[in-house]
Amino acid sequence: MYIEGKVSIIVPVYNAENFLNRTVDSILAQTYENWELLLADDCSTDRSRDIMSSYTDERIHCFYCEKNSGPAGARNIALHHATGQYIAFLDADDFWLPQKLEKQIAFMKKGSYPFSFTSYEFADANAVRSGTVAHAPERVGYKEILKSSTIAPSTAVLDRSQIDTELIYMPENVRLEDAATWMQIMKTGITAYGLDEILTIYCRHKGAYSGNKLDAVWGKWKLYRNVEKFSFFKAAYYVCVNTWAAIVRRL
Repeated sequence: MYIEGKVSIIVPVYNAENFLNRTVDSILAQTYENWELLLADDCSTDRSRDIMSSYTDERIHCFYCEKNSGPAGARNIALHHATGQYIAFLDADDFWLPQKLEKQIAFMKKGSYPFSFTSYEFADANAVRSGTVAHAPERVGYKEILKSSTIAPSTAVLDRSQIDTELIYMPENVRLEDAATWMQIMKTGITAYGLDEILTIYCRHKGAYSGNKLDAVWGKWKLYRNVEKFSFFKAAYYVCVNTWAAIVRRL
């Protein structure tokens, strides 16, 4: 069961002491106030847990993984405790602009959309915006998501009145758990609708971007081969197409 109109914001946390205050503060600044924040710490070794527990807003709830299980495991623990009709994801190093939820929920209600996402702008680790924008296309279905992982987790909102919660649980031990989740939802015929407005700031830093390019490509290969069960040549085709799309988004 869920509470109608309420947004459950899920943030996986792992050694995010340099970014977490900025992220949580962007949620506290939202003009849409009917939300709960579920912070799930994945066995951080820095001050992340202290920062999490420092907030006194009664809408903020903290959860702690017993063992390091990656972002999918942390998100799934939070999802298990979510009480909102809407599920919104936000990474611990990204942040939202103040009207993000208000505009996106209104967009979903107006179109009766089960799944939505927004445009986002890239920034550096210090939140200095680059001017490079990944624009949200009008709609994305299963065929489109195979070619381009255009839906950044921090932009996605899903309506549990139209999507079975079980489909929102992310597969664990998968490198691109977010893309795998969008695929498992879209294979049921659900379409995601894009709001082409910059409402999310995607912060890149060396640990999350520059050092993991080859790992990301390998992750796409395993996603297509092991999760989607594609043939060798079909997987190779989609890895190339998807990787090129990712490069173009960052230009």
